[in-house]
Amino acid sequence: MSRIHADEKSVRELLSNVKYDIDSYQREYEWERHNIEALLDDLVSKFTANHATQHERGDVRNYQHYFLGTIITINKDKSNLKYIVDGQQRLTTVTLLLILIHHIREGGVSAITDVTQMIRSESYGEMSFNISVSGRDDCMKALFERGRFDATEHPDLSVRNLSDRYADIQELFPGELPENSLPYFVDWLTRNVDLVEIEASTDDDAFTIFETVNDRGINLGQVDILKSYLLANIRNDNEKRVQANKVWRERIVTPLIDLGTETKTRDAEDQNFFKIWLRAKYAETIREHKKDGGNRDFEDINKFHRWVRDNKTRIGLNTTQDFHDFIMQRINRFAGHYIKMRQASHKLIDGREEIYYNAYFGITIQYILGLAPVKLEDTWETVWKKIKLVTTFLDIYLARRMVNSRRIGNSTLQSAMFKPMKDIRDMDVSELRTYLREYLENMQDTFDAVRLFYLHGRNRRFICYMLARITAWIEQGSGNTTTFSNYMYDAKGKPLEIEHIWADKYERHMDEFDNEYEFQQYRNRFGGLVLLPRGTNQSYGAAAYEDKVEHYLKENLLAASLHPQTYEKNPNFTNFVSRSGLPFRSHEQFKKADMDARQALYRQICEKIWDPARLG
Repeated sequence: MSRIHADEKSVRELLSNVKYDIDSYQREYEWERHNIEALLDDLVSKFTANHATQHERGDVRNYQHYFLGTIITINKDKSNLKYIVDGQQRLTTVTLLLILIHHIREGGVSAITDVTQMIRSESYGEMSFNISVSGRDDCMKALFERGRFDATEHPDLSVRNLSDRYADIQELFPGELPENSLPYFVDWLTRNVDLVEIEASTDDDAFTIFETVNDRGINLGQVDILKSYLLANIRNDNEKRVQANKVWRERIVTPLIDLGTETKTRDAEDQNFFKIWLRAKYAETIREHKKDGGNRDFEDINKFHRWVRDNKTRIGLNTTQDFHDFIMQRINRFAGHYIKMRQASHKLIDGREEIYYNAYFGITIQYILGLAPVKLEDTWETVWKKIKLVTTFLDIYLARRMVNSRRIGNSTLQSAMFKPMKDIRDMDVSELRTYLREYLENMQDTFDAVRLFYLHGRNRRFICYMLARITAWIEQGSGNTTTFSNYMYDAKGKPLEIEHIWADKYERHMDEFDNEYEFQQYRNRFGGLVLLPRGTNQSYGAAAYEDKVEHYLKENLLAASLHPQTYEKNPNFTNFVSRSGLPFRSHEQFKKADMDARQALYRQICEKIWDPARLG
């Protein structure tokens, strides 16, 4: 092997004054939402552990550094262009985060350091992205300039993932980080977050390094280590040990692994189960998002094999029988409940719809909350009454947060729901119902916020979700057999599009608006939006309302309800309107007052769909 170089570099040093391409060993950008969430949570947590409100910007240089990992590059001709052999997932994701930071700065937080040179720079008189991969530049340019790129039908998986992951970063960042600390965070991110770059000079060297770093054999995983520990403590009774090992293999781990195949997820479902169950039943502390806020139970359970060993007395592992029963009863039974919840998260199942709704946003806290009140001795019927109550509560809670422009990332929800999780442990059904109802009654976020709810760059996914739930609810109430999924995706699996009832034509509304900004704010209001199939939305998106409404008559009932004929020969719909008492009406024209009426209608629909009375 030729001589190689390894240097520790900050994000700023790694991404400034250099151009990267992706070598053939690693072509696709494949990160998923959970990877983004884990990275952002880790970065924000490490930063807040150092940051205090009284600090000056200069104090950031003394904050602890954070190691983001190793990347492997090759500089074939000693030029300014390097090829990334390994590490493009992290570097690309950091670039997406920097693009969002660029937009936040341009949006008014001017104290943030300009990060443009880490995203794109001039080379030989041409401006290009510092990570420039053939086929991705149009997407990167759109994200940099507009903060959005429609990659729904793009043939390149990497481009689709770039678009989706940027939307995830928009939604999840900055989490619990106060806006006034953003300039400090950006300084820390660019100067105190480090990677080690291993630079090779030939393809052979680069591939050898890549193979060495990534091929170390199969390590013993956490689940195997935990099993070994538990079985080793079933002492002096080989029959019980063999029995427990068989149950572990046949009724716990194998069904969990099969679950990952069934739900087509890459997640290690066996590891996820242990983290979720142990947190639900045993975690007593959680990290505080402040300076010196170290890990607590909730975070330490990430290494659950170690946490169980260190907390064996607290969780009741004292005798041989305890270890035997821990596998045969507790783990065995709760793994079954977890599997059923996960199956319901990927397929609409009657009576368990809320699990599916909550899973749309990747909300893992619902499994923790769902298992918290369940007791070992509960009947199957009681278990599902409890899970139904908790997931219904979470469905209402999330909808309220969405219309109040509150974040619903797992990191935020874990902090917000940690106390309720502990409070509801082992509760009886009636006590649980009362607790959850009172929690919602005391919640400051209500659907009053729908009055001002509107579409903007960071909540498009929320708006699509809310419109799909509303549309499906109206259709089902009118006797149609469609579901929420039918309004998230068309028959070909393509997402439906948000249709603005008002076309983007300010000149048509100058009689009611003094300037285009005011018009755009009104145009994006929740009540001025419906969902339509992609081609339909594109075909008459710029038409005048009087022309559009004729087409709406052929679409779903939320859109069709704008047309008077929908109320003439549609008894199922008119009966639904009568039963619900909702102020549906047709609109021959759609002026500002009509927009206000429609917004009020949507608010009342939300209050009915997400009514706490669903808890009983």
